[in-house]
Amino acid sequence: MNTHTMQVVSQETLGDPEVLHPVERERPEPGVGQVLVAVHAAGINPTDGQHRRLGLFLGQPPFTLGWDVSGVVEAVGLGVSLFEPGDQVFGMLPYPNGAGAYAEYVTGPVRAFAPKPAELSHAEAAALPMAGLVAWQALVETADLRPGQRVLVLGAAGGIGHIAVQVAKARGAYVIGTASGDKCDLVRGLGADEVIDYRTADVVKETQGIDVVLDVVGGPDRLRSLETLRPGGILVSSLPVEFDEVIAHAAELGVRARNLVVEHDRSGMMGLAALAEAGRLRPHVAASFPLTEAAKAHALAESGGATGKLVLTVRPQTGSRS
Repeated sequence: MNTHTMQVVSQETLGDPEVLHPVERERPEPGVGQVLVAVHAAGINPTDGQHRRLGLFLGQPPFTLGWDVSGVVEAVGLGVSLFEPGDQVFGMLPYPNGAGAYAEYVTGPVRAFAPKPAELSHAEAAALPMAGLVAWQALVETADLRPGQRVLVLGAAGGIGHIAVQVAKARGAYVIGTASGDKCDLVRGLGADEVIDYRTADVVKETQGIDVVLDVVGGPDRLRSLETLRPGGILVSSLPVEFDEVIAHAAELGVRARNLVVEHDRSGMMGLAALAEAGRLRPHVAASFPLTEAAKAHALAESGGATGKLVLTVRPQTGSRS
């Protein structure tokens, strides 16, 4: 391949996973305050599929999806002092308009990245940024989670949820997670103090006196989960759909409700990296696919059959922690 070009996954129309296909594009150059990263792995998040189908913030195609990146700095732009070529980094491209991680190379602002923890492989590191930043920004920054507080994580076996359980435990919280079937075992293994199978138990009846609810699944349980909160407690959701109803019901109950859109954030990335380095945080990679099989990865993601995160491997993974 020409050194001035690269392979990316693109789409020309909105639709099902089959619209994703590899194409050749010009390799970008880093601008002022940017780094060029040779991508080793790219994480897949639910928002990727939503943008593929609906466009959402990205509008109409053509575009390249993906915000989560782990790789090696190839070049740096003017004014970059934090990294140099050869550094291993991971991070989240600015959401939503910075998409483009499904590619052999990406550029992004230097402060969207942090040094990759040596304890994580590139695939694991690529699974962490967006899910980890949602958990961090919701629990640590928005809810100001304190040791000893009780946290309810809805959808604790999912991409964000399984990271949130680990972040909350690292903060010294008592963590209750909801999951279904054999996924409950995964959540217990992550350190949750209690796990509720939402298919066989009533979450509201099973949990009371909660300080923080993290909702990443939506649906009727989000509204009802407000009833688990102690007076002054807070629900934080990463899903804006029908949130006005949640805010109104929270006010009636004397509790709080907040909605967040994840932001790229070096401080949060450094916090997540520190937990990974301390052995207190590890993303669960359910499956990985070559970049050229992005459509297959999206199909699996939408089947609901995966637990944790799915990842695209862009370059050979030469070791478990490479």
